[in-house]
Amino acid sequence: MTSPERTEHLVLPGVLTADQAMATVRGILAVQREDGAIPWFRGHHLDPWDHTEAAMALDAAGEHAAAERAYDWLVRHQNPDGSWYAAYADGDADDVTDRGRETNFCAYLAVGVWHHYLSTGDEAFLDRMWPTVVGAVEFVLGLQQPGGQIGWKREPDGTPVTDALLTGSSSIHQALRCALAIAEQREEPQPDWELAAGALAHAIRHHPERFLDKDRYSMDWYYPVLGGAVTGVAAKSRIEEGWDRFVVPGLGVRCVVPNPWVTGGESAELALALWVIGESDRALEILQSIQHLRDPESGLYWTGYVFDDETVWPEELTTWTAGSLLLAVAALGGDEATCAIFSGDHLPTGLDPDCCEAEAPQ
Repeated sequence: MTSPERTEHLVLPGVLTADQAMATVRGILAVQREDGAIPWFRGHHLDPWDHTEAAMALDAAGEHAAAERAYDWLVRHQNPDGSWYAAYADGDADDVTDRGRETNFCAYLAVGVWHHYLSTGDEAFLDRMWPTVVGAVEFVLGLQQPGGQIGWKREPDGTPVTDALLTGSSSIHQALRCALAIAEQREEPQPDWELAAGALAHAIRHHPERFLDKDRYSMDWYYPVLGGAVTGVAAKSRIEEGWDRFVVPGLGVRCVVPNPWVTGGESAELALALWVIGESDRALEILQSIQHLRDPESGLYWTGYVFDDETVWPEELTTWTAGSLLLAVAALGGDEATCAIFSGDHLPTGLDPDCCEAEAPQ
């Protein structure tokens, strides 16, 4: 079980004490079902992306067996086409509440699998997960468009939705790099994945017109940085350009402008993006600013806060909000696996087509 030794790197001044870190990890574990599923909270739904985010947080806290159960849940319930459904009631695989199959939800498995391997060094786990990763990546790349961007999803009847989301595609960019790292570790080259990752990065960096216009959402602001597609000077400039628009000093990050609503998940993810570009001091300030969302009883965090009304909304304590905060703290605390996943320093970059107008593989 969680111990001070396992969570030492999750202690951060003004964010988490040792006892608080252990309480947050226990809060996620309390929501996890015996079969490994991690819903948003008990009685609500599970989606594959947030399930994976919570599992990654468990690995960051040293709860490797619990994280492995979460990944085994995904193995058992993967669809024949390599996908997962968008929502399962309380993590019950027999009670699907949204039969859409979203590409970024499915791709994120690769991030979690590589993170677990880096956390544990478990080669047998990597071997066992490889067919599941391959199936998920092939499903996702089946919706890549000629311009490199990734279509949003397949409808329940299989109809492809080819419109692309910038946030989703940025998350997929990170996932493809992690999938390539897994392939490299297994000595199974995947040149088509490299081409796909390069074309996707090119679209994210240079062709905003290929994505649906969602720039009111803070995730579209920072996710190209967090997903590793936009780096260096361009990343710093992007963050500066959106700062005053999205950051509410002392409270956190707006989910969408102009709504007076800050959210814990977006705030923690921005903190991770700030850490990625070397802005650790500002990352710490953001994490400190959302401690008003912490529930001292469960150790979990409220999803958001409407600051005009001074009201917590919605009234839900979500595993993924706690998970994103723990991952941000783990990066700031120097956890090697988490740092490797989000810094991208040792991840394959794909075959970069920035020198020309390359198209995704057909």
